[in-house]
Amino acid sequence: MTVTTVLLPSGASASQTKQPKQADGKTVESFGRVADAVLKDRTAALLDTKPARRIAPPLRDGNVSVSSSLARTEDGALSSLRTRKARLASLGEAYTAADTQVSVDRTQVKNGRATVEVTETTTLAYKKIRGDEPTTTGFKAHHELSFSSTSKGKWELTGIRPTDAGPRAVNEPRTAVAATPEVAPNGTPADISWPAPAKPKKFTGTAYNYKAMAAYAEKYWRNYNPDYRQFNDAGGDCTNFISQSLKAGGWKTVPGAYSDYHNWSYGSSGQTDSWVGANEWAWFTLSSKRATNLANVYQLDVGDILQMDFEGDGSKDHSMIVTYRSRIGVPYLTYHSTNTHRKSVASIIASNPDAVYYAYRT
Repeated sequence: MTVTTVLLPSGASASQTKQPKQADGKTVESFGRVADAVLKDRTAALLDTKPARRIAPPLRDGNVSVSSSLARTEDGALSSLRTRKARLASLGEAYTAADTQVSVDRTQVKNGRATVEVTETTTLAYKKIRGDEPTTTGFKAHHELSFSSTSKGKWELTGIRPTDAGPRAVNEPRTAVAATPEVAPNGTPADISWPAPAKPKKFTGTAYNYKAMAAYAEKYWRNYNPDYRQFNDAGGDCTNFISQSLKAGGWKTVPGAYSDYHNWSYGSSGQTDSWVGANEWAWFTLSSKRATNLANVYQLDVGDILQMDFEGDGSKDHSMIVTYRSRIGVPYLTYHSTNTHRKSVASIIASNPDAVYYAYRT
């Protein structure tokens, strides 16, 4: 793995902070080595040898590692590549050896997030099955990787995508990976049409106080609760805010490893990814059965949660809590990140008609 061009923001410092917003040269080199390891694992999954090792967090180099959510995605990717290997074998093609090298072309770091562009150069040796195969096949592929800083002063690889046009490289997994028991539950998108079928919410005889959730959100939508850290400079405070509100209404914390989405907690030394991350919150909520998906956004009621996927790429970007519902059935949302009080779901949809919406009955 070689590092070529590195672009760092002015004023970059090697000093350690709890949530680094910049990356020094050593960290950038670690970005490249982690990318190299992930791409080599993909290539190894195609070889006619013993099965490739399973990526398990933390795949670490220095203060950089693969996030738990991406590790699960890569597990699915390796499975799809092993299926591709079997399909190739049925067609009379196999590979006996490979060499994958990764060079970092460009790194941009801003506000605790890093975008790293890399070039992968891979050569595969053909297995002599028919006897007239060439010796090798090779390709160059380009990828964009996303890294995020954590409250522990570390960096995590959270995403990797190809940037080339044309057919995918032989070691590029399919975009949609078949669901397995290890894949986190993403939920079901909600319809945005009006009116919605009735879906009344039970407010009495439950373990939760939904009015307390709403009261908390309406108290702190503009003036932040000083008892909690805020994350506006680290990707947004929206999910941190709904987690606080849900806890105020009776949600119990689940302590454990911060990177495991099955846990949900906040403390003086840090918080789980599910407390502050939109996707991780959804995975925790659905897997723990704290909430279920609603079929229509207009079925949301006080204490329910609405999430948005702005780009429709399967990754949730924003979280909001319902703090009021009108008599005719319109939910009103309160949220952080563009701090907002009682915005109607109709107004949100009108401004973001192409987004994908996920509605949760808590």
